[in-house]
Amino acid sequence: MCLLAIAVGAHPRLPLIVAANRDEFHGRPTQDARWWPDRPDILGGRDLEAGGSWLAVHQSGRFAAVTNFRDADRRPARLRSRGQLITDFLSSTAEPVDFLRSVDGDAFAGFNLLVASRQAGGPSVAYLSNRGGGLRALERGIYGLSNATLDTPWNKLRLTRDRLRQLIDADDVDESSLMRMLDDRQRAPASEIDDPALEFATAHALSAPFIVLPDYGTRCSTVLTIDDRGKVRFAERRFDAEGARTGESRFSFSLRD
Repeated sequence: MCLLAIAVGAHPRLPLIVAANRDEFHGRPTQDARWWPDRPDILGGRDLEAGGSWLAVHQSGRFAAVTNFRDADRRPARLRSRGQLITDFLSSTAEPVDFLRSVDGDAFAGFNLLVASRQAGGPSVAYLSNRGGGLRALERGIYGLSNATLDTPWNKLRLTRDRLRQLIDADDVDESSLMRMLDDRQRAPASEIDDPALEFATAHALSAPFIVLPDYGTRCSTVLTIDDRGKVRFAERRFDAEGARTGESRFSFSLRD
């Protein structure tokens, strides 16, 4: 499970706001967010098992994030890593919709992909799923994404998306407030848990925006904002299997072509 809330043109000074939790097995090797040595114009974490990333930004303002699609469809093991979609977009000069049209969805297991580029009138943002969500250019607004199609009304997604809207309405958007939003460990009421594919305890734990389980959970929280002057702020906070903070990184830079 993963969770991402994104605001496109919804704040008067911050055209793009992204807040995301990456949920993954604790044993999967991962590199902390940093400028990539082999691509020094890209900032983000890296998956050291399959390559690629789950969320990253380019110095030009191009941004991409991917989540797995939770389904029971078994696909051949030779499929490409979904994390490579991030690198492919950030290495491209194509506009978001054009890039997504070029993606061969059959080459990957189930995914949701969000991509954005900088435009004079505000960010151009688009979404693609190869599991029925299709391709969609995103208008101004606030959206939520987890491991189903965009804005699927899961409790954790609705809660986080609504909280982001409240922060924007209150003009209280900064690293601290967004990280607090992502650190919500409150599970949905037990009466709302109905997932026959999982044991109740696991399904209940997964219903929280921030997941704590012995083998799997929220590995990191990431906040990204781009303001109307082209200033980027990127923060990553990392956690262990008990949900305790193990480190954090912060970056800021001005966009450039």
